[in-house]
Amino acid sequence: MSKISLIIQREYLTRVKKRSFILLTFLGPLLMASIWIIPIYLSGFSEEAKVISVLDETGVFLDKFEGDENLQFVEAVPQLKAAKENLNKLDNYALLYIPKPDLHVPNTAILYSKNQASLDVKNYIKGVMKKEIEAQKLALHGIDPETLLSIKTNVFISSIKVDDSGNEEKNSTEISMAVGMFSSILIYFFIFLFGAQVMRGVIEEKTSRIIEVVISSVKPFQLMMGKILGIALVGFTQFMLWVLLTSTLVFGFQYAYQDELKAFQKGQIIETSQGLFPDAPVETIMDETADTQQQDENIGFFIDALLAIDYPVILGAFLFYFLGGYLLYAALFAAVGSAVDSEADTHQFMMPITIPLILSIVMAQFIITNPHGSVAFWMSMFPLTSPIIMMIRIPFGVPYWQILTSGLLLIIGFIFTTWVAAKIYRTGILMYGKKVNYRELWKWLFYKT
Repeated sequence: MSKISLIIQREYLTRVKKRSFILLTFLGPLLMASIWIIPIYLSGFSEEAKVISVLDETGVFLDKFEGDENLQFVEAVPQLKAAKENLNKLDNYALLYIPKPDLHVPNTAILYSKNQASLDVKNYIKGVMKKEIEAQKLALHGIDPETLLSIKTNVFISSIKVDDSGNEEKNSTEISMAVGMFSSILIYFFIFLFGAQVMRGVIEEKTSRIIEVVISSVKPFQLMMGKILGIALVGFTQFMLWVLLTSTLVFGFQYAYQDELKAFQKGQIIETSQGLFPDAPVETIMDETADTQQQDENIGFFIDALLAIDYPVILGAFLFYFLGGYLLYAALFAAVGSAVDSEADTHQFMMPITIPLILSIVMAQFIITNPHGSVAFWMSMFPLTSPIIMMIRIPFGVPYWQILTSGLLLIIGFIFTTWVAAKIYRTGILMYGKKVNYRELWKWLFYKT
């Protein structure tokens, strides 16, 4: 046991002192935090106003384009050819040409621009025209637009889970989906990242012949387990540092830019609302689409659903499946590394190992829609897929006996794969210059020591 601890210490200290580890440890949180921070920060910069000249032969839409500080509409000269020439002379963003139809309400337009017109501009123009055309059609049928707007209703469905004892618990399918997918993708990412490090480490020691010196002092199994556990500690350390540093960056930015954050969130609400009813005043939109009391109830339900999540179970399960899944796959990665002489030779052996992981991610979208189905159940029990599938299921509420059974099977799977990997490792680690196939690996399993 003391030899294994020495190997763990060597693997851990060697890797955490590398520049790549230090760089990735600090760069990772910056990248993750920037996904949330950069959009808010950039929203504070005002862009140069886009000027669009409008040639409206119908005379219906010109006054409807109000624009804002970033988008301005001006009347173009009445001839299309001259308006096109002025597009470059005046250095305007675009020319909007609305031709006059012969027999029906106008519903087409052409947008001339020097560069590809942005989607926001096209959506704004389309929204304004759509609203005006709909208003004209409603007027033809004697329908008041305000009456139509007043009947628009948002429907909010709250979900409550009832157990066998009749106890009720608020929950949110959307929150459960987000938590399950996020945790499972993290496990998938870390298994591949640190499992590949185990394989590369074994290949490097084998090709450099350092392994021949090390094997003279320790058993192959001790060396393999020390390497696996040492890199596991490296991964766990890096993960905890990522969580700590990312949280510090995000909460620090929230505290330093409270006003900008509130303005950004308000802008998102206004933008969404205007997408539903273009050109309508924000106050009218908020009054017509939802009642304030109902909004407060929805927010309260959302908070209750967040609080109803069993965080101790989710965090405990995440750590267990993170370590259990890594240990199981790391043993297989170590076996592959010991059987080949270079990383280029690993592909034929990596495919069968990685298929269960890839299948788990592919099946995740189906598991989310039916987390308590038979497919979800059996995949969460199978050790090679349970680290990902069970983490998807747990936020939806899984009986404790299923979690315990899955965990026990994962431990058994780890013991079995470690036994198989040790059989391959002890033979392959000292074998050079021979192309190994599956038949050869099968023979190694039954070699006597």
